[in-house]
Amino acid sequence: MNMNMMEAKESRAKHWLSYRSELKVLDCTIRDGGLMSDHHFDDKIVKAVYQACVDAGIDYMELGYKASKRIFSPTEYGRWKFCDEEDIRRIVGENDTSLKLSVMADAERTDYHVDILPRDQSVLDMIRVATYIHQIPAAMDLLKAAHDKGYETSINLMAISTIQEWELDEALEIMADSETEAIYLVDSFGAFYSEQTQYLARKYLRHAVPRGKVVGMHAHNNQQLAYANTIEAIILGANMLDASIGGLGRGAGNCPLELLLGFLHNPKFRLRPILQCIQEHIEPLRAELHWGFDIPYMITGLLNQHPRSAMMFNSSDDRMDIVKFFDTVIEEE
Repeated sequence: MNMNMMEAKESRAKHWLSYRSELKVLDCTIRDGGLMSDHHFDDKIVKAVYQACVDAGIDYMELGYKASKRIFSPTEYGRWKFCDEEDIRRIVGENDTSLKLSVMADAERTDYHVDILPRDQSVLDMIRVATYIHQIPAAMDLLKAAHDKGYETSINLMAISTIQEWELDEALEIMADSETEAIYLVDSFGAFYSEQTQYLARKYLRHAVPRGKVVGMHAHNNQQLAYANTIEAIILGANMLDASIGGLGRGAGNCPLELLLGFLHNPKFRLRPILQCIQEHIEPLRAELHWGFDIPYMITGLLNQHPRSAMMFNSSDDRMDIVKFFDTVIEEE
């Protein structure tokens, strides 16, 4: 066997190492995409995403948030900001499928004592807790309550690119000792390169694995690295993977589900239903919601900033003047 043939065979073998039966994929199209529409999605879109996830063999689908109606007005936000049980059941019925359903609950923004039902009264399977570093105590209370009500749980510590390392280490210790099943590495601002992803994934795994926890990856695409950074996390051992159909998500969006499924080589996943959903339902939304990579989102990613300024700019009359936006955010640095 010549060298070229040996190298090709080795390359194919490495490629198939992306298959791990323990890998789980979570679709966050409706939840993260809702940040571009104030969670106003009609039932047709939500049902289409749900059916695509079922047909494609996806493990989890995230429907939206469990937000407090005392804090967020139901007249301003769509129903997927709140995910009332009757709204969920209108889409999924009893969800007599292998697809598990989840919602996200923000620390200090969820009336979890009343809005999160006991597990035996809900079609939901998992509560995903999102928290900033200063909210960790409140997040732990929320997570424990969800666990005690019978749900699977995971926790997303957000904006970690802005906190000091000792804070992150302490937070990881607390999260690893909690009831959660999964701890997510979150690139909130799409600011990470492969080096940061490698370093942080290893750190998360060192804390999580000895306590029997899974590490997840949730990436944003400000620098067109969400897919690459997700692959990096997979290689190092992350086993919960977030992605969205067509990359639909806040600002620059997320790791595209269709790319991730192509990489995983898991025979339980089927790509065609996702492509059909993109063609018939997701792409027609793009002209209205304007998610995905563009220069303003790239600039906030490069500067390790929340994309809210880019989102405001893209909805303004100056949206074509990207140099003006660049000069403005640089001056504010």
